[in-house]
Amino acid sequence: MKLLVVVHHRLKLWNVPAWFGERLRSEFPELAVELRDSYEGIEEQLRTAEIMFTLSLRPEQFALAQDLQWIHTPTAAVHQFMFSALVNSDVVLTNSAEVHGPVVAEHVIALIFALAKKIPQAALFQQKHLWAQEAIWEEGVHPRELAGATLGLIGLGSIGRRVAEMASALGMRIIAVREHIDKPKPKGVQEVFGPSQLCDLLRQSDYVVLAAPLTSATTGLIDRTRLKVMKREACLINVGRGPQVDEADLAEALRQGQIAGAALDVFDREPLPADSPLWSTPNLLITPHTAGLTEKLWLRHYELFSENLRRFLSGEPLHFVVDKHSGY
Repeated sequence: MKLLVVVHHRLKLWNVPAWFGERLRSEFPELAVELRDSYEGIEEQLRTAEIMFTLSLRPEQFALAQDLQWIHTPTAAVHQFMFSALVNSDVVLTNSAEVHGPVVAEHVIALIFALAKKIPQAALFQQKHLWAQEAIWEEGVHPRELAGATLGLIGLGSIGRRVAEMASALGMRIIAVREHIDKPKPKGVQEVFGPSQLCDLLRQSDYVVLAAPLTSATTGLIDRTRLKVMKREACLINVGRGPQVDEADLAEALRQGQIAGAALDVFDREPLPADSPLWSTPNLLITPHTAGLTEKLWLRHYELFSENLRRFLSGEPLHFVVDKHSGY
């Protein structure tokens, strides 16, 4: 049986380390493991691969992979695989949401603290050698306590559930929107709304965290109309996907003071162009898609993937299977 591992990314961390393939060959000698760092010239490997570990796959590449049974992606997002031939095939798709959830959730909490305590403003004043105690207190929304504040989660997947646990430990009130409201409430969540009640969540929340998968229903989810529903002292945080927020509408809302602040880790276009107006938008904190960065990344990937590989080879059901028709 052949496993094709092919990952190419501009960030060194995201590329598969050599030890990953070596360890797979050692622990699974029955597998022929092919490790590639480029998609160029992989046609022959695609034709004979039964398992594939990859960031993405184009329809014309998938058409070559006649023996393919299972695709695993080291991302949480799977929209890059949602073309009809793959969706309607018998090929199983699994993702790595559980790898990224814990570290992204920590990033969310860091962003909430930064917005609440006005850390970005303090850093700017530091660069100017200014003791700006009065300005930090008087300009815009005052620094705030998190205990007692309401956090609205859009999405209760791996990230959302972990954020709820952490934020509830800080004394925050947690409410959430999820598609399947009949599921049990995760730990720390006080109330769950359906998608049609999104505006109810927005009206109540002091901090809104977008951590939902990218689907047709969540594309453009936060726009001018929904930003107007939020409290003027509220903040928006997006660690989901860039297209879920209308960036022009958000920039305008921040310039007009319709909401107090925002923090974005994901963008409609990445890398964010140097001439993007977002760079100079007031009260906007930008992190360059770094929420998931951790030195433990590939160790966690190996643990998750190797366990699923053992299950696959023994005919057991796989963990973290994506519902291809739902897109997550």
